[in-house]
Amino acid sequence: MSVSGVAEQRLLIGGDWAPASGGATFEVHNPYTDEVASVAAAATVADANRAVEAAAAAFPAWAATTLDQRRAILDRAAEIMESRQEEIAAIVAQETGGTFGWGMFNIMLATGMLREAGVHAQAVHNQEIHSHIPGKRMRAVRTPVGVVVGIAPWNAPVILGTRAIAAPLAYGNTVVMKASELSPRTHGAIVECLHEAGAPAGVVNLLTNAVPDAAEVVEALIAHPATRRVNFTGSSHVGRIIAEKAGRYLKRVVLELGGKAPFVVLADADLDAAAAAANFGAFMHQGQICMSTERIVVDRSVADEFSAKLAQRAAALTVGDPRDPATQIGPLINRGALERVSALVDDAVAKGARRLTGGEPEGLVYPPTVLRGVTPEMRIYREESFGPSVSIIEVDGAEEAVRVANDTEYGLSASVFSRNIEQAEQVASQIQSGICHINDATVHDEPQVPFGGVKASGWGRFGGEWAAEEFTELRWISVQDEPRQYPI
Repeated sequence: MSVSGVAEQRLLIGGDWAPASGGATFEVHNPYTDEVASVAAAATVADANRAVEAAAAAFPAWAATTLDQRRAILDRAAEIMESRQEEIAAIVAQETGGTFGWGMFNIMLATGMLREAGVHAQAVHNQEIHSHIPGKRMRAVRTPVGVVVGIAPWNAPVILGTRAIAAPLAYGNTVVMKASELSPRTHGAIVECLHEAGAPAGVVNLLTNAVPDAAEVVEALIAHPATRRVNFTGSSHVGRIIAEKAGRYLKRVVLELGGKAPFVVLADADLDAAAAAANFGAFMHQGQICMSTERIVVDRSVADEFSAKLAQRAAALTVGDPRDPATQIGPLINRGALERVSALVDDAVAKGARRLTGGEPEGLVYPPTVLRGVTPEMRIYREESFGPSVSIIEVDGAEEAVRVANDTEYGLSASVFSRNIEQAEQVASQIQSGICHINDATVHDEPQVPFGGVKASGWGRFGGEWAAEEFTELRWISVQDEPRQYPI
């Protein structure tokens, strides 16, 4: 136990739970109560190198296991996670301020990811290729890459922590997971489930680190010669740094970064359905989701009615203590997040936007805020708020709606609402995003889908059979069955 009375989250390296090599720890504080939520080992560069080396040593044997063997461990880990769902959801609330319902949803989707990873890995198979050379047989073969470094964020900690591990393991890779500095115990719980499910020593490794050490630890993980892939989920700012470092060491990366999701409401939309979806997409988990609805691009002819419906829904949300099951909106992750959202909203109001609902924060709890009349001169038009605020931008017709929807550096998720599905699909086809939903919220994920963005929202795809592109090597193997005549 630490002096704070909270059990220390230790590192897992080569199958052994241990403190950091220097003995240092760091604390995480509950965003709602400011009590110590976690104490975790502060890993060093030496620990990072040991973790990669442990994963590299475990790789040959793990890659040689059958898919059925790997699936059995992933399935068992899902069962263990389900048996601990209330305990893990409570940790999510303590570390990140997520509501109990958000924590439980995280576990539901994460267990699905563990189970689906093995299913989709089975879909990867050898492909015969025709050769023009007599007597030559050729195949395209996918093989595991080796050590995968997964860097997971705090905002959907069980979902995104599990996503950093499940598919790489299913394809026969070994993993070093670098936990978020803001949710070390949540990420530790995921790794513990896999460890107890029978993952062999070194197959899954966990690093927790203090914020001041993050840059050095991450660079060590990327630079290590045994590292073959880096998968990162987080902000576009940090994603650029990861990509630059990976480029220096010629390491392939998959990045899922920030978003500024547009939510297009055409003139013929079902406004009740659109308002319900926008309310969910903008305010679920305090808007701290990469897919969160940030810009509502609404046809001017229905803007009054839609705005009133959305503001009414937003004002009715239950705000407060995330430990209370009735709470729908809890605190933001930290003071910096609160200051960012407040500054963006204040700037918009000062420049002419109208606040339809919302008010003063209490502690780190920022009330759901709907802004109308947002224009390109306002910071919130372009900057990701990553908080419980949403901007309404009025347009004239579908063509202008597409232009405004694309007027952003981001391109992760989007939505289009219309009763005319053909028209909605035409609009959706022109929106620059990796994901687009018709008559549904921008916030949606399932284990079997190709999840990822374009532009500053990243590159590569998680999920389903498409994850094979990121976590396997595609090799060309040929067999010459007959003697061949060479030109020299």
